[in-house]
Amino acid sequence: MIEPVYSPANDRYTCGMKYRRAGKSGICLPEISLGLWHNFGDVDTLANGKRILFCAFDRGITHFDLANNYGPSYGSAEETFGQVMKSSFLPYRDELFISTKAGHDMWEGPYGNWGSRKHLMASLDQSLKRMNLDYVDIFYSHRYDPETPLEETMQALVDIVRQGKALYVGLSKYPEEVAGKAYSYLRAHDVPCLLYQGRYSLLVREPERQGILAQAKANGAGFIAFSPLAEGLLTNRYLNGIPEDSRIARGGHLKKEALTDEMLHKLWSLNAVAGKRGQSLAEMALAWLLKDDSVTSVIIGASSVKQLEDNLKALDNTHFSEEELREIEEVLK
Repeated sequence: MIEPVYSPANDRYTCGMKYRRAGKSGICLPEISLGLWHNFGDVDTLANGKRILFCAFDRGITHFDLANNYGPSYGSAEETFGQVMKSSFLPYRDELFISTKAGHDMWEGPYGNWGSRKHLMASLDQSLKRMNLDYVDIFYSHRYDPETPLEETMQALVDIVRQGKALYVGLSKYPEEVAGKAYSYLRAHDVPCLLYQGRYSLLVREPERQGILAQAKANGAGFIAFSPLAEGLLTNRYLNGIPEDSRIARGGHLKKEALTDEMLHKLWSLNAVAGKRGQSLAEMALAWLLKDDSVTSVIIGASSVKQLEDNLKALDNTHFSEEELREIEEVLK
Protein backbone atom coordinates (compact mmCIF):
# COMPACT_ATOMS: atom_id res chain seq x y z
CA MET A 1 0.00 0.00 0.00
CA ILE A 2 1.40 3.38 -1.03
CA GLU A 3 1.31 5.93 1.78
CA PRO A 4 -0.50 9.15 0.78
CA VAL A 5 1.65 12.26 0.43
CA TYR A 6 1.28 14.55 3.43
CA SER A 7 -0.24 17.93 2.71
CA PRO A 8 -0.55 20.31 5.69
CA ALA A 9 -3.77 22.10 6.54
CA ASN A 10 -4.26 25.30 4.58
CA ASP A 11 -5.51 27.10 7.68
CA ARG A 12 -2.56 26.17 9.90
CA TYR A 13 -1.68 29.83 10.51
CA THR A 14 -5.26 31.01 11.01
CA CYS A 15 -6.69 28.20 13.16
CA GLY A 16 -5.98 29.86 16.49
CA MET A 17 -2.27 29.46 17.20
CA LYS A 18 -0.54 32.62 18.36
CA TYR A 19 3.17 33.37 18.06
CA ARG A 20 5.50 35.23 20.39
CA ARG A 21 8.82 36.89 19.72
CA ALA A 22 11.79 35.54 21.65
CA GLY A 23 13.41 38.48 23.37
CA LYS A 24 15.10 40.89 21.02
CA SER A 25 15.36 38.64 18.00
CA GLY A 26 13.68 37.51 14.82
CA ILE A 27 12.58 34.25 16.43
CA CYS A 28 8.80 33.85 16.64
CA LEU A 29 7.61 30.68 18.34
CA PRO A 30 4.13 29.22 18.72
CA GLU A 31 2.78 29.65 22.22
CA ILE A 32 2.74 25.86 22.47
CA SER A 33 5.61 23.82 21.01
CA LEU A 34 5.94 20.05 20.68
CA GLY A 35 8.73 18.24 22.50
CA LEU A 36 9.94 14.80 21.46
CA TRP A 37 11.49 13.77 24.80
CA HIS A 38 9.11 10.80 25.05
CA ASN A 39 6.80 8.95 22.64
CA PHE A 40 8.97 9.25 19.51
CA GLY A 41 11.70 6.70 20.21
CA ASP A 42 12.36 3.33 18.63
CA VAL A 43 10.17 1.72 21.32
CA ASP A 44 7.21 3.68 19.91
CA THR A 45 5.41 3.28 16.61
CA LEU A 46 6.43 5.48 13.70
CA ALA A 47 2.81 5.70 12.53
CA ASN A 48 1.68 7.23 15.82
CA GLY A 49 4.61 9.64 15.84
CA LYS A 50 3.71 10.79 12.35
CA ARG A 51 0.10 11.38 13.30
CA ILE A 52 1.14 13.57 16.22
CA LEU A 53 3.69 15.54 14.20
CA PHE A 54 1.24 16.08 11.33
CA CYS A 55 -1.50 17.20 13.71
CA ALA A 56 0.90 19.61 15.42
CA PHE A 57 1.93 21.28 12.17
CA ASP A 58 -1.67 21.37 10.96
CA ARG A 59 -2.55 23.28 14.15
CA GLY A 60 0.19 25.87 13.72
CA ILE A 61 2.95 24.30 15.83
CA THR A 62 6.11 25.13 13.94
CA HIS A 63 8.62 24.48 16.74
CA PHE A 64 9.77 20.91 17.39
CA ASP A 65 12.12 20.46 20.34
CA LEU A 66 14.62 17.59 20.40
CA ALA A 67 17.92 16.58 22.01
CA ASN A 68 20.60 14.07 21.12
CA ASN A 69 19.56 11.55 23.78
CA TYR A 70 15.77 11.76 23.41
CA GLY A 71 14.07 8.45 22.75
CA PRO A 72 14.37 5.92 24.17
CA SER A 73 16.81 4.70 22.98
CA TYR A 74 19.29 7.57 22.72
CA GLY A 75 19.13 9.25 19.33
CA SER A 76 15.98 7.48 18.22
CA ALA A 77 13.66 10.49 18.58
CA GLU A 78 15.89 12.37 16.16
CA GLU A 79 15.85 9.38 13.82
CA THR A 80 12.06 9.31 13.92
CA PHE A 81 11.92 13.03 13.21
CA GLY A 82 14.47 12.55 10.43
CA GLN A 83 12.26 9.97 8.73
CA VAL A 84 9.29 12.32 8.85
CA MET A 85 11.43 15.20 7.65
CA LYS A 86 12.64 13.22 4.65
CA SER A 87 9.27 11.76 3.70
CA SER A 88 6.89 14.61 4.54
CA PHE A 89 8.26 17.82 6.08
CA LEU A 90 11.09 18.62 3.66
CA PRO A 91 8.99 20.94 1.42
CA TYR A 92 8.10 22.92 4.56
CA ARG A 93 11.57 23.09 6.13
CA ASP A 94 11.66 26.87 6.02
CA GLU A 95 8.43 27.07 8.03
CA LEU A 96 9.82 24.89 10.83
CA PHE A 97 11.93 25.88 13.82
CA ILE A 98 13.86 22.80 14.94
CA SER A 99 16.04 22.56 18.03
CA THR A 100 18.43 20.04 19.44
CA LYS A 101 20.80 19.93 22.39
CA ALA A 102 23.92 18.27 23.75
CA GLY A 103 25.33 17.95 27.23
CA HIS A 104 23.74 14.91 28.84
CA ASP A 105 25.05 11.37 28.48
CA MET A 106 24.95 10.13 24.90
CA TRP A 107 27.80 7.70 24.22
CA GLU A 108 30.57 5.98 26.18
CA GLY A 109 33.83 7.64 27.14
CA PRO A 110 34.87 11.10 28.29
CA TYR A 111 33.55 12.90 25.21
CA GLY A 112 30.06 11.42 25.24
CA ASN A 113 28.77 13.82 27.87
CA TRP A 114 28.94 17.32 29.34
CA GLY A 115 30.14 20.51 27.64
CA SER A 116 33.48 20.07 25.92
CA ARG A 117 33.97 21.48 22.44
CA LYS A 118 34.50 17.95 21.16
CA HIS A 119 31.24 16.66 22.64
CA LEU A 120 29.12 19.56 21.40
CA MET A 121 30.44 19.53 17.86
CA ALA A 122 30.48 15.75 17.46
CA SER A 123 26.98 15.48 18.91
CA LEU A 124 25.53 18.11 16.61
CA ASP A 125 27.08 16.44 13.56
CA GLN A 126 25.44 13.17 14.62
CA SER A 127 22.10 14.91 15.24
CA LEU A 128 22.06 16.54 11.82
CA LYS A 129 22.61 13.16 10.17
CA ARG A 130 19.85 11.53 12.18
CA MET A 131 17.38 14.30 11.40
CA ASN A 132 18.29 14.61 7.69
CA LEU A 133 19.07 18.28 8.16
CA ASP A 134 21.82 20.63 7.00
CA TYR A 135 21.33 22.85 10.05
CA VAL A 136 19.14 23.27 13.14
CA ASP A 137 17.43 26.51 13.94
CA ILE A 138 18.71 26.57 17.50
CA PHE A 139 21.32 24.49 19.29
CA TYR A 140 21.39 24.40 23.10
CA SER A 141 24.06 23.64 25.61
CA HIS A 142 21.81 21.25 27.53
CA ARG A 143 23.39 21.84 30.93
CA TYR A 144 26.28 23.65 32.57
CA ASP A 145 29.51 21.66 32.82
CA PRO A 146 31.39 22.70 35.99
CA GLU A 147 34.58 20.90 34.86
CA THR A 148 34.96 22.41 31.38
CA PRO A 149 35.87 26.11 31.17
CA LEU A 150 32.74 28.06 30.32
CA GLU A 151 34.67 29.87 27.58
CA GLU A 152 35.30 26.58 25.78
CA THR A 153 31.63 25.62 25.80
CA MET A 154 30.48 29.08 24.69
CA GLN A 155 33.13 29.37 21.96
CA ALA A 156 31.95 26.04 20.58
CA LEU A 157 28.43 27.51 20.31
CA VAL A 158 29.82 30.60 18.58
CA ASP A 159 31.75 28.49 16.08
CA ILE A 160 28.77 26.22 15.41
CA VAL A 161 26.77 29.25 14.27
CA ARG A 162 29.66 30.54 12.17
CA GLN A 163 29.95 27.12 10.52
CA GLY A 164 26.29 27.34 9.52
CA LYS A 165 25.23 24.29 11.54
CA ALA A 166 22.84 26.33 13.70
CA LEU A 167 21.16 29.68 13.17
CA TYR A 168 20.88 30.52 16.87
CA VAL A 169 22.15 29.21 20.20
CA GLY A 170 20.56 28.79 23.59
CA LEU A 171 21.14 27.69 27.17
CA SER A 172 19.24 25.08 29.13
CA LYS A 173 19.13 24.67 32.93
CA TYR A 174 22.15 26.93 33.57
CA PRO A 175 22.39 28.40 37.10
CA GLU A 176 21.64 32.12 37.16
CA GLU A 177 25.20 33.21 38.00
CA VAL A 178 26.80 31.10 35.26
CA ALA A 179 24.08 32.04 32.76
CA GLY A 180 24.99 35.69 33.28
CA LYS A 181 28.59 35.01 32.26
CA ALA A 182 27.42 32.93 29.29
CA TYR A 183 25.12 35.70 28.06
CA SER A 184 28.01 38.16 28.26
CA TYR A 185 30.47 35.91 26.42
CA LEU A 186 28.08 35.11 23.59
CA ARG A 187 27.02 38.74 23.18
CA ALA A 188 30.65 39.87 23.08
CA HIS A 189 31.27 37.40 20.25
CA ASP A 190 28.25 38.55 18.22
CA VAL A 191 26.31 35.30 18.70
CA PRO A 192 23.85 36.26 21.44
CA CYS A 193 21.92 33.67 23.42
CA LEU A 194 18.33 34.12 22.28
CA LEU A 195 16.51 31.36 24.19
CA TYR A 196 16.82 30.01 27.69
CA GLN A 197 15.04 26.70 28.29
CA GLY A 198 14.10 25.79 31.84
CA ARG A 199 11.79 23.61 33.91
CA TYR A 200 8.80 25.74 34.90
CA SER A 201 5.29 24.97 36.04
CA LEU A 202 2.76 25.79 38.72
CA LEU A 203 4.67 23.37 40.95
CA VAL A 204 8.23 24.37 39.95
CA ARG A 205 8.78 28.11 40.38
CA GLU A 206 12.57 28.38 40.42
CA PRO A 207 12.76 30.48 37.22
CA GLU A 208 10.81 33.18 39.09
CA ARG A 209 12.52 32.84 42.45
CA GLN A 210 16.07 32.53 41.13
CA GLY A 211 15.75 35.43 38.71
CA ILE A 212 16.10 33.33 35.56
CA LEU A 213 13.05 34.87 33.86
CA ALA A 214 14.15 38.42 34.60
CA GLN A 215 17.71 37.66 33.57
CA ALA A 216 16.64 36.26 30.20
CA LYS A 217 14.53 39.33 29.50
CA ALA A 218 17.33 41.69 30.53
CA ASN A 219 19.67 39.93 28.12
CA GLY A 220 17.26 40.05 25.18
CA ALA A 221 16.52 36.32 25.33
CA GLY A 222 13.21 34.52 25.35
CA PHE A 223 12.28 31.88 27.91
CA ILE A 224 10.82 28.53 26.89
CA ALA A 225 9.31 26.27 29.55
CA PHE A 226 9.62 22.48 29.61
CA SER A 227 7.79 20.00 31.87
CA PRO A 228 4.86 22.46 32.18
CA LEU A 229 2.61 19.71 33.52
CA ALA A 230 5.21 18.42 36.00
CA GLU A 231 5.50 15.13 34.08
CA GLY A 232 1.78 14.52 34.37
CA LEU A 233 1.10 15.60 37.97
CA LEU A 234 -0.75 18.69 36.71
CA THR A 235 -3.36 16.64 34.88
CA ASN A 236 -6.35 14.61 36.02
CA ARG A 237 -4.27 11.43 35.62
CA TYR A 238 -3.38 10.99 39.29
CA LEU A 239 -6.38 12.55 41.01
CA ASN A 240 -7.85 9.14 41.82
CA GLY A 241 -4.73 7.04 42.22
CA ILE A 242 -1.86 5.78 40.09
CA PRO A 243 -2.91 4.23 36.75
CA GLU A 244 -1.05 1.07 35.74
CA ASP A 245 0.18 2.64 32.49
CA SER A 246 1.35 5.91 34.08
CA ARG A 247 4.93 7.21 34.35
CA ILE A 248 4.91 6.64 38.12
CA ALA A 249 3.81 3.01 37.66
CA ARG A 250 6.47 2.46 34.98
CA GLY A 251 9.20 3.76 37.28
CA GLY A 252 10.24 6.76 35.19
CA HIS A 253 11.57 10.14 36.32
CA LEU A 254 8.34 10.80 38.22
CA LYS A 255 8.41 8.82 41.47
CA LYS A 256 5.58 7.51 43.62
CA GLU A 257 6.97 9.55 46.52
CA ALA A 258 5.99 12.75 44.69
CA LEU A 259 2.30 11.96 45.09
CA THR A 260 1.99 12.72 48.81
CA ASP A 261 -1.32 13.42 50.54
CA GLU A 262 -0.36 17.09 50.61
CA MET A 263 0.37 17.10 46.88
CA LEU A 264 -2.88 15.30 46.11
CA HIS A 265 -4.79 17.93 48.12
CA LYS A 266 -3.10 20.70 46.10
CA LEU A 267 -3.94 18.98 42.83
CA TRP A 268 -7.60 18.58 43.78
CA SER A 269 -7.74 22.24 44.85
CA LEU A 270 -6.14 23.40 41.60
CA ASN A 271 -8.51 21.18 39.68
CA ALA A 272 -11.41 22.95 41.37
CA VAL A 273 -10.06 26.36 40.28
CA ALA A 274 -9.66 25.03 36.74
CA GLY A 275 -13.22 23.73 36.76
CA LYS A 276 -14.56 27.18 37.63
CA ARG A 277 -12.63 28.53 34.63
CA GLY A 278 -14.17 25.90 32.37
CA GLN A 279 -10.79 24.21 31.90
CA SER A 280 -9.16 20.93 32.80
CA LEU A 281 -6.27 21.02 35.26
CA ALA A 282 -3.80 20.53 32.40
CA GLU A 283 -5.36 23.31 30.33
CA MET A 284 -5.18 25.73 33.25
CA ALA A 285 -1.58 24.77 34.06
CA LEU A 286 -0.52 25.54 30.48
CA ALA A 287 -2.59 28.72 30.33
CA TRP A 288 -1.05 29.93 33.60
CA LEU A 289 2.42 29.82 32.06
CA LEU A 290 1.20 31.89 29.13
CA LYS A 291 -0.66 34.48 31.20
CA ASP A 292 1.97 37.14 30.45
CA ASP A 293 4.87 37.67 28.09
CA SER A 294 7.57 36.35 30.43
CA VAL A 295 7.27 32.98 28.68
CA THR A 296 7.84 32.79 24.91
CA SER A 297 6.61 29.23 24.43
CA VAL A 298 5.61 26.15 26.42
CA ILE A 299 6.89 22.73 25.34
CA ILE A 300 4.37 19.93 25.70
CA GLY A 301 4.71 16.21 25.12
CA ALA A 302 1.99 14.09 23.57
CA SER A 303 1.44 10.35 23.26
CA SER A 304 -1.60 10.72 21.00
CA VAL A 305 -3.35 13.16 18.71
CA LYS A 306 -6.16 13.47 21.25
CA GLN A 307 -3.76 14.45 24.02
CA LEU A 308 -2.18 17.06 21.77
CA GLU A 309 -5.55 18.51 20.80
CA ASP A 310 -6.72 18.54 24.42
CA ASN A 311 -3.64 20.50 25.49
CA LEU A 312 -4.11 23.02 22.69
CA LYS A 313 -7.46 23.95 24.25
CA ALA A 314 -5.42 25.85 26.84
CA LEU A 315 -4.99 28.61 24.26
CA ASP A 316 -8.71 29.36 24.36
CA ASN A 317 -8.30 31.19 27.68
CA THR A 318 -4.94 32.41 28.97
CA HIS A 319 -6.37 35.34 30.95
CA PHE A 320 -6.51 35.11 34.73
CA SER A 321 -8.34 37.46 37.06
CA GLU A 322 -6.56 38.77 40.14
CA GLU A 323 -8.90 36.66 42.25
CA GLU A 324 -8.00 33.48 40.33
CA LEU A 325 -4.29 34.18 40.69
CA ARG A 326 -4.67 34.77 44.43
CA GLU A 327 -6.63 31.53 44.78
CA ILE A 328 -3.95 29.57 42.94
CA GLU A 329 -1.17 31.06 45.09
CA GLU A 330 -3.15 30.29 48.24
CA VAL A 331 -3.28 26.62 47.20
CA LEU A 332 0.44 26.50 46.44
CA LYS A 333 1.93 28.57 49.24
